[in-house]
Parts: sequence; structure tokens; C-alpha cells
Amino acid sequence: MKQLIGNLKGDKGIWSFVALLALFSFMPVFSASSNLAYIGHGTGNTLGYLLKHLGHILFGFLIIFLVHNVPYLYFRSISKWLLPLVWAVLALAMIKGTIVGGANASRWIQIPFVGISFQPSTFAALVLFVFVARYLSKTREHPIDFVESLKELWLPVFITLILILPSNFSTTALIFSMIVMLTFIGKYPVKYIGIIVGSGILFLMFFILVSKAFPDAKMFSRVRTWESRIENFSTDKPDEDDYQIEKAKIAIASGMIYGLGPGKSIQKNFLPQSSSDFIFAIIIEEYGLIGGLGVLSLYLLLLFRFVIASHKANTLFGKLVVIGLGFPMIFQAMINMAVAVELLPVTGQTLPLISSGGTSIWMTCIALGIIIGVTKKEEEITQELKNAAKREEALQKLIDRELEDEDNVEEGYSIEDKASNPMNAVLNK
Repeated sequence: MKQLIGNLKGDKGIWSFVALLALFSFMPVFSASSNLAYIGHGTGNTLGYLLKHLGHILFGFLIIFLVHNVPYLYFRSISKWLLPLVWAVLALAMIKGTIVGGANASRWIQIPFVGISFQPSTFAALVLFVFVARYLSKTREHPIDFVESLKELWLPVFITLILILPSNFSTTALIFSMIVMLTFIGKYPVKYIGIIVGSGILFLMFFILVSKAFPDAKMFSRVRTWESRIENFSTDKPDEDDYQIEKAKIAIASGMIYGLGPGKSIQKNFLPQSSSDFIFAIIIEEYGLIGGLGVLSLYLLLLFRFVIASHKANTLFGKLVVIGLGFPMIFQAMINMAVAVELLPVTGQTLPLISSGGTSIWMTCIALGIIIGVTKKEEEITQELKNAAKREEALQKLIDRELEDEDNVEEGYSIEDKASNPMNAVLNK
């Protein structure tokens, strides 16, 4: 175990908080998956769901370990070449996407022969954040030309978002807002950011108007869902999402301070997405306000470590990629919690590292692997500087010792020794 921990390089704080979140996830997932175990006349045995989640977590940590050993600067070039692949997968999902586990908020792709469902929008977000960090770090030393940035930065961004938007508005909005934040931090001109945000809003309005004109088109089918969720959030009109929110609120109210205890949730039997979208409500019901605040604290501590890692990064790309991959992770967690307490309408965003679901966990682990890789490089540079300082100090001590020995030898020579020294005879000639 000590050898294994010794092989884990990078920020130990990030490793620790990620491990704590993953370990904590087993109990609520094991408890909340009971309703899934009964769906379709099942046996009610939740052990299979626990083992499946264990497999997702273990493979996720393997991903972190493998990715964090790859020099993070490699991802700078890889992101550019992965974008066409991302567009192809998103287009395929738009055409042949399927619904998995009742999660109708996003489209999935079934990978042939392996039986694994894959959500391409999460992979697209990962690639896009690295791509934006790459562009901002590349152009930092030169004044940004707006027209050129439209072609090199914003055109790939909007192509990706357009392919995600018809099936998943919340993910599109999350990605776009995080990219705007990243460009602001990366010193992209604010006036240009304003133009881009305004253009994005205008395009969204145009998309909604076109959906009104062609309501039967497949690609516009999710627009009605967006409208109903926003309308139901602002009114008292009953809806399926309202049903989930009501059950989540009952679960939160039942938990009170200390909770009902592990595995004793009642509302998990009524919440359709109790192990994914609404798992935070189950956590509070079983572990109380203390458990909910504990989970929130872990995410905030993880955010704090991301800020430190970004500050310590030795390259601009490293700083931006930590922000671009780390902040959306925490922001997604906050959205999930806000939905559970009805501060936001239902979005379908999972709780990173806690909610069940392989794609979400694995994409989060890839992002964490890259972030830890940045901190690993910083540690390596710091260690190299320390080793160089030690070598220089050792060399200086050796030189001082040689000089001291020479002085001692010269002081010990007698006049006769100096006169009889053959070398002196040569020098005198």
C-alpha cells in the first residue's frame, strides 16, 4: 500500500478529496439504487448496482493514474485533433442516440459488442475546455484579432455547442458559461466576450423560434421539455419534474440535522433518479444536514486545491487547463445540489464522483488526471530545482575543502622543502 501511494504523484490534497468523495459514494448509491432494482419486476437486490458502481470507480481511478503520468502539454495538441472526432460522435448521437435508464435529458450512444452506453456531450466538454485553454495560452503574447479568433476559437466552439444543444440544453449552457469564464480569466478582451455572449443569446432565440415553426421535427423535440421545466419552476403547474422535486424536498425535510441513518431513506423508493440526478436529496435524508454540508465542504476544498494548483502551475496553459477542467466540475456539483433544493429547475446534471453512471465518472476522472498531471509537473520542477541547489551546495563545499587543503599544505611546507621542490627549480629557471 505504501508503495502504491508512493507512486501517486501530484497534489496529495486533490488525491485525498477525490478518494473521500468516491468512498462516500458507495453508501448512498447502494441505498438509492433500490428503486432501480425493482423496476421491470426485478428482485430488489441492489448488490449488483453496488458492484457496478465499484467497477466504475476502480476503472475511474485507473484512468486518473494513467492520465496523470502523461505530460499534460501533450493534451494541448491532442485537443485540436480530437475536435473533428467529437463532432462526428455528436452528430451520430443526434441521429441515432438512445435513451438510457430513463434519463431523457441527454442522448447516448451504445458502443457495439461491449454493451457500454456513452454520453458524448461530456467528452465533448472535456476536449473543448482543453482546446480553449490551448488557444488562450498560444495567443497571450500577441494582441488578439477578433476576426481571426472567430475562425480559430469561436467557430469550433459554436459547432460543438450546436451539436449538443438540441438534446441537452443544460449541458450546453454549462459549457458555454464555463468557456466565457475561461476566456475572461485568460485575458480575452471583454468587449469581444460581450459580442460573443450576445450572439449566443440571439442564436438561442432563433433556435427556439425555428422550433416553434417546425414543432414535429425530431431535433426540436427537447425544446418543449425546456419550456415546461422553466414554466413549472416558476408556477405551480403539476408535472413529472415537480413530482421529483416534491419527493426530493420531502427527503431533505425528513433528514433534519442527523438524518434517518444509512440505508433508511424512504423517498428513494419514489424518486426515479434517486441514484443519479437526485442523489443529494437521498444523502441529506440519510445523513442529515451534517452529511449534506460535509459533501458540500469536500467540493469546496477540492475547488480550493484547484485554485492553488492553478496558481502554482509553471505555464499559462497549465493554469488555464486546471481552471477550465476543475471549475466546471465544482459548478456542476453546485447545480445538482441547487436542483435538489429547488433553487434551479431540473437540469439532469449529476453529482460528480458520487452519482452512479460510468460516463460521468470516467470523464470526471480524465479531467482530474490532467489536473493532477499539471501539479505533478510542478512538483518535478520544484524537485529538480532542489536537487540542483543541493548539487551546487555540495560542489561549493568540495571546492572550499580543496582550497582549505591547499592552504594547509602550503602552510606546512618548510623553506628547505620549498627549495628542494623540483617544481620550484623548474619555475626558477
